[in-house]
Amino acid sequence: MPGSPPRLRSGAPSVASRWASALIVWGVLALLPACRPAAAGDVASLVLPRTDFQAVREALIESIEEEGLVVSAVIPFNDMLQRTAAASASSAASPFMRAEIVQFCSSRIAWQLLTEDRAQIALCPLSISIQQTRDAPGEVRLAWREAGGSSPGRIAADALLTRLIRRAEALAR
Repeated sequence: MPGSPPRLRSGAPSVASRWASALIVWGVLALLPACRPAAAGDVASLVLPRTDFQAVREALIESIEEEGLVVSAVIPFNDMLQRTAAASASSAASPFMRAEIVQFCSSRIAWQLLTEDRAQIALCPLSISIQQTRDAPGEVRLAWREAGGSSPGRIAADALLTRLIRRAEALAR
């Protein structure tokens, strides 16, 4: 019938359809780098020698509350490690004497991150871990994920984390 598309033979694909498929695949592969998530920062930490875990924990929570923020959760991470040690591939005991993760959120920073890129909701809540290891029982480590400082919201999140860590360090000494 005139004006209708030509019928393709069933069976092996034509050379044109193979080229079209290859172009589609190449096009998708070319777009993949744009679909990758933005790289966040790394994990930062601060060791507080000759300090007590409970004193550092209280100092961190006080620092968060002084910012007008609310602690949303304190996760007893070492307890989880001890409960699940038998089920893990490693038969080793937890390297920690104590380890907790303190979570909190700044609504101002959350909105700023969300406004910049809705996917940045994954950066919330912010968290800081408190760790005391069996290898170094006389020191406490604070560790946190840096937001990566690549946008105003991420810079604000990193600045908040730095303020909290510095204030907790000063209070715990």
